[in-house]
Amino acid sequence: MRRLFVGLVALASLLTVLVAPAGAAPPAFVVRDGVSQPVHDVEKAVRETVWVEIGLDGDRDGVVDRVAADIIRPGEPARRGQRVPVIMDASPYYSCCGRGNDGERKTYDRNGRPVGFPLFYDNYFVPRGYAVVLLDLAGTNRSEGCVDVGGRSDVASAKAVVDWLNGRARGYDARSGGRSVLASWASGTAGMIGKSYDGTIANGVAATGVDGLRTIVPIGAISSWYDYYRSDGVSFGHDPVGLARTVEQNGGRPDCRAVKDRLVAGAPANGDVTPLWTERDYVLGASRVRASVFAVHGLGDLNVKTIHFGQWWDAVGRAGVPRKVWLGQAGHVDPFDFRRAEWVRTLHRWFDRWLLDVPNGIEREPSATIERQPDRWVDEPSWPAPGVAPAVVRMRPGDTPGLGRLGVEPAGAGATETFTDDPGKDEFDWAARPDQPSSARLLFTTGPLAEDLRVAGTGQVTVTVRSSTPTAHVSAALVDYGPATVRDSLGAGEGIRTLDTQSCWGESRDGDDACFRDTATTTRNVDLEVFARGWADIGNHASLTSGERLVPGRPYTMTFRLSTTDHVVPAGHRLGLLVGGTDRRFVVAPARPPTVTLDLARSSVALPLLGGSGAVPPWASVGPVTIDPTRVPPKPDVRLNHDTD
Repeated sequence: MRRLFVGLVALASLLTVLVAPAGAAPPAFVVRDGVSQPVHDVEKAVRETVWVEIGLDGDRDGVVDRVAADIIRPGEPARRGQRVPVIMDASPYYSCCGRGNDGERKTYDRNGRPVGFPLFYDNYFVPRGYAVVLLDLAGTNRSEGCVDVGGRSDVASAKAVVDWLNGRARGYDARSGGRSVLASWASGTAGMIGKSYDGTIANGVAATGVDGLRTIVPIGAISSWYDYYRSDGVSFGHDPVGLARTVEQNGGRPDCRAVKDRLVAGAPANGDVTPLWTERDYVLGASRVRASVFAVHGLGDLNVKTIHFGQWWDAVGRAGVPRKVWLGQAGHVDPFDFRRAEWVRTLHRWFDRWLLDVPNGIEREPSATIERQPDRWVDEPSWPAPGVAPAVVRMRPGDTPGLGRLGVEPAGAGATETFTDDPGKDEFDWAARPDQPSSARLLFTTGPLAEDLRVAGTGQVTVTVRSSTPTAHVSAALVDYGPATVRDSLGAGEGIRTLDTQSCWGESRDGDDACFRDTATTTRNVDLEVFARGWADIGNHASLTSGERLVPGRPYTMTFRLSTTDHVVPAGHRLGLLVGGTDRRFVVAPARPPTVTLDLARSSVALPLLGGSGAVPPWASVGPVTIDPTRVPPKPDVRLNHDTD
């Protein structure tokens, strides 16, 4: 009876939110069938721009910078004095590059009033009782200040808006001067969402612990800018100043030269971790995160690599916040474009739960959804799955130099293999001929697996090497050898193709269409798949903050990370480990490419494994590895070493 009484009280409380007393104004939102309903006329929505002070003067003009927050909110609650929550996408791309697969940019009327809001958030959520804020980061589009690529100014731009929504920051109706504007219509509850740079800012703001930010939805987002531009001492060959110039447009704002100079000075090409990178490492602030996290990442993303998801997921997990994740097989693609209907439905329920306090129970549902095969998704209670455990995998020599064996027993003392760094080769060259030795790489493989072997998490490689020159790079990659049909994440669309048809999500209005181009999955039949990789400069073996020149011939031991993954190597396939020098498609080569000798007895791979009795089969089961040369994946058509949305 007590449980029944408690349940009836809870139901009565819910009904008071959903059903207004006779003669009272309708509520700001209405829940039916477990979700908020479209009850507000988007044509009557309030559209305005508020310039919010961020507390910094990046352009050094003696005036505190203001950022432009373009707002669209339901008009009916505003007239009745009711308050609504906010969904915010903070981005540098609204004028330079566009958002979404349709490349939408913001538009304005002749008076500067916002008209076109990119993406579907305004069309879908404003009728359901949400406000949507699309924020121009400092130094972009209509905002003052300077872009500092993930630094204080970027994060302060969005944090200041959350503060303004809660009465803790100043907003105005003009870029300079103007009248003070209060967010009297805002409930103070905010969620941030965005893909790539946009989701990165959501991570950064969450790491400040700002009050009022209830949830974030980072999609293909960066968690540490060092790991976007560098990796364990190596450089990916691009730098933050280039991105700053791109998003500021026309080569960059001249009054931001000092900020760009600091970006150049703080990002040395040697790959060392500097204070600039530490400031932009949001993982370090994850203990302050109070918002729930719904992360989405493509396991085939070679732009914002999966290490960003893995380390962020682990860190916010230690903070104890509610978490949910989607891991797809696509590349740098928004889930709106690879699983649209289910994405909108799930996102809707997620925002209802954390911004409207609708008790829909989504936080008690399976927290992980993973694409196992193209368009075949599975739900799991947690991630990584229960039962995943670290296992140490060893490298042993084989019958042919350069083609070794992979298993659980270490090699004998004194066993070595040697390769010569060839800066013209990459991991795709190394993987393509598993039955042939190559002077540019080493390949270690298991025999055919007796059962499925799942690698789920972030692995690491330990190598002990001798270099013939003072600088040596070592790259490693995991390969699944066996026939499969995979989502074509290496193709031009990174796993999707855009169709001529459209589908509509929400309500259209003059100047803002709710219809977006449809997409379809692209697949490829392959006999091998590289599913995790990592790179290191052996000169950083003792410290990532201070590299050193190597003494040729002296042994050095270094442990470096592999990218986070969730991949099942099916029974009958073989697991392979590639070890080479410069991976041309990703990292910059040393000035004098060395010959590198790998000490097998003192080298290993630690992998988070499920299946195969906790480890790979014994090394002695290895036989020759052959594949169909017509089923080798092409080299990626995506632009890997560039800054992109």
